[in-house]
Amino acid sequence: MSAWDMNRRFALEKIAAGALLASAGIVLSACQPGKPQFRGIDITGVDYAQNLRATDFNGQPRTLADFRGKVVVIFFGYTQCPDVCPTTMTEMLQVKQLLGADGDKLQVLFLSLDPERDTPEVLKAYMGSFDPSFLGLYAGSPDELAALAKDFKVFYKKVEGSTPGSYTMDHTASSYLYDPQGRLRLFSRYGSKPEDVAADVRLLLGGA
Repeated sequence: MSAWDMNRRFALEKIAAGALLASAGIVLSACQPGKPQFRGIDITGVDYAQNLRATDFNGQPRTLADFRGKVVVIFFGYTQCPDVCPTTMTEMLQVKQLLGADGDKLQVLFLSLDPERDTPEVLKAYMGSFDPSFLGLYAGSPDELAALAKDFKVFYKKVEGSTPGSYTMDHTASSYLYDPQGRLRLFSRYGSKPEDVAADVRLLLGGA
């Protein structure tokens, strides 16, 4: 990846993170006694990213209620992503491994932003290359995807390539973490250390 591309991705990431913090009304301040010391950004109580409705690669409709009892990580991406998406999924696998016996209480959801190429079969193979428990999801139509991305405050844009028919997708490169009760709790920036994400997952599993 060129330096320009890297700067562009980091700029998009900073814009997305800033928008989330502003919309949540969050002020970074000194730690408050008695509050869990999360390493990700605490966005508990926000009113967006609550209504996941998509279909998994087995054709089964899915909502957040399907995963009660687990910490859910939602990431929006696409299978032909050259860097951010495979890096994030590899890190999620590392998080699961760090959790040890609690690894089965983590559910990773990968929601495709590229319906033209990410068929259910492609999504299933892609997720299986990381961990069979990771689920690939897709929206029912381009309009439904746009509405879902808007609700989750996710940016995405098709970028035409240098050869006819080729393209990439610019997109928000961060993840949302939900507690076992299905409540949105944390915003995890791209590049967060697996050890930090695992620590936050443990706190959520422990009732934080």
